[in-house]
Amino acid sequence: MSTLAIDKAGPSRKVKLGSMSRDRAWALRWSYFFLVLFAIFFLTPPVYMLITSLKSSAEISAATNPWWVFHPTLSNYVELLTSNQFLRFFWNSSIISITVVIVTMMISIPAAFALARMKFWGSATLATGVFLTYLIPDSLLFIPLFKMLAVVQDLTGITLLNRWYVLVFIYPTLTVPFCTWIMIGYFASIPKELDEAALIDGASWLQTLTRIFIPVALPGLIAATIFAFTVSWAQFLYPLVFTTSVDQLVLPVGITTTLIKGDVFNWGQIMTGALLGAAPPLIIYAFLMDYYIAGLTAGATKG
Repeated sequence: MSTLAIDKAGPSRKVKLGSMSRDRAWALRWSYFFLVLFAIFFLTPPVYMLITSLKSSAEISAATNPWWVFHPTLSNYVELLTSNQFLRFFWNSSIISITVVIVTMMISIPAAFALARMKFWGSATLATGVFLTYLIPDSLLFIPLFKMLAVVQDLTGITLLNRWYVLVFIYPTLTVPFCTWIMIGYFASIPKELDEAALIDGASWLQTLTRIFIPVALPGLIAATIFAFTVSWAQFLYPLVFTTSVDQLVLPVGITTTLIKGDVFNWGQIMTGALLGAAPPLIIYAFLMDYYIAGLTAGATKG
């Protein structure tokens, strides 16, 4: 009886276990190369700011290596953190940013819910118009806004110009449109069966929003909150136009207007103030970056 030898090896092909193909390996190398290149490019300014903030004015003006600290000092940090003027700038920025976030969310959440779920005539056009409003640059808006505030002040006698609280009413023109657009996308990604079941059970639209949509869309809400806070904290043009007194200034404008006197630039304190001003947004992004990316991604794909 003859025997038949069966080749169980199957068709011959190159199989690499525990490794990757050459093309993928080169793609990974190029990715790391460009990541390192961009990291060096974007981290160079903050590193230079940190180095300069640790120098005295004499060392900064000396013709030495600008990338090395020969006599490190914390005098710039001590002077700013013990300055009532700088703390006032920091306080104004904090109050304005937190209030703007609250106002923005109170407007954006119900607006986004209505545009995403309560389908009515013109809702799609209105949603697109909300986003297009965000694209209008603030360099074009500040002139009509200034005239409007001046007219209201003349008619009512209420002082609006050169008051920090007026920024609470102006910043939402920048934050509300984009936050509404983000949350429209996130609300649209929630299955309709949830709100339909709630409505069948007798829930009102307000209960559906507060008990179902807000808890489910928490990443989108966090993304919108971070965006509103960042825009409010870093805004420069509006406070430069609408506030002039030192006690009414916010941090970005206060640093540049009080630490630059004529042609004298106090670089050590300017760099220190910039680093201290960047700390709050940096801390927020460090802890909530995943929610921010998730919220922006949902808004981009479902909006």
